[in-house]
Amino acid sequence: MKIHEFQAKELLRGFGLAVPNGRECTTPEEAAAAHEALGTDVTVVKAQIHAGGRGKGGGVKLVRSADEARAAAEAMLGMQLVTHQTGPEGQTVRRLWVEEGSDIASELYVGIVVDRERKLPVMMASSEGGMDIEEVAAKTPEKILKAAFTPADGLAADDARRLAEGIGLGGDLVDQAIVFLQGLAKVFGELDCSLAEINPLVTTADGKVLALDAKINFDDNGLFRHPEVAELRDLFEEDEKEVEASKYDLSYIALDGNIGCMVNGAGLAMSTMDVIKLSGGEPANFLDVGGGASKENVTAAFKILLSDEKVEGVLVNIFGGIMRCDVIAEGICAAVKDVDLHVPLVVRLEGTNVEKGRAILEGSGLPIITAGDLDDAANKVCAAVAG
Repeated sequence: MKIHEFQAKELLRGFGLAVPNGRECTTPEEAAAAHEALGTDVTVVKAQIHAGGRGKGGGVKLVRSADEARAAAEAMLGMQLVTHQTGPEGQTVRRLWVEEGSDIASELYVGIVVDRERKLPVMMASSEGGMDIEEVAAKTPEKILKAAFTPADGLAADDARRLAEGIGLGGDLVDQAIVFLQGLAKVFGELDCSLAEINPLVTTADGKVLALDAKINFDDNGLFRHPEVAELRDLFEEDEKEVEASKYDLSYIALDGNIGCMVNGAGLAMSTMDVIKLSGGEPANFLDVGGGASKENVTAAFKILLSDEKVEGVLVNIFGGIMRCDVIAEGICAAVKDVDLHVPLVVRLEGTNVEKGRAILEGSGLPIITAGDLDDAANKVCAAVAG
């Protein structure tokens, strides 16, 4: 789950970390009032969407008066902000964050992700703040310093000092950075984060270290422990189909092709999409109904697939282990009767009671194309879509 910059900063503030003061705004009048209330000569009006690169797309403006803040807000609210992370369609700006200006002396980078090979969170720090960390890694990897830590123990003080000094800080700034880095590691571990990125972390002319931007993502599997974090979810920032799928415990990821994929299990989904591409097709999505797919789940999955105008064919590839193939087949038939099936449907079943399942599909009288194996299924759905 992702949250907005202003929400991430409030979480950081709650852990005692330094962030600029600001106000959330949803109208031009609120933006003008925020500029006045913050009391600094310069404030920054920042569009709040779940994507980076907002400044390059016109989503960050420096203003010097309430009138300028109002004008900037009028220009941003309702705009389709396009960045390198949104895709060409962009995202609608519904919220703003008006923040006090900072007299920036230097820009640094700090981020935490999970290193899958080491099975530990790893903090990365770089002197190249304000740049995409991928670009830094590609061009000057020696400028990225790393330190692994356990959520239980947190980031060691020695590691925090090594990172702070390694990115060019000295004197009192080092001590402030150590506090910030250890605090960010605490946020990551205690809130079950999957990403915590401060880009840039800045030093100011008056000798402070603070987060000028903040991006925090959370592991969905840990949200049950953090209802206060789950409440920060902004459904407007998510794909409508992904939101609908989550209501039925389905996993849905939109892609760019035209063949809808309904599977059970992430590994099977990846294999299915690979074989579709090998057969000359392009997957339109990844929709995982899980190991205990019910009639209701399957029906919901079909409706989600068919609501995508790009879908010109559907491939159902289910392995019946705990759930028997005959039960799955009955669910598919019931779902097909319940939805407006207007594209070719190919079904491949394997596993427990597979023969009974195939017999149910073939005897249903419904426009279902059955397949014996995955290669056969992919070839049939690609041929059907090609006409």
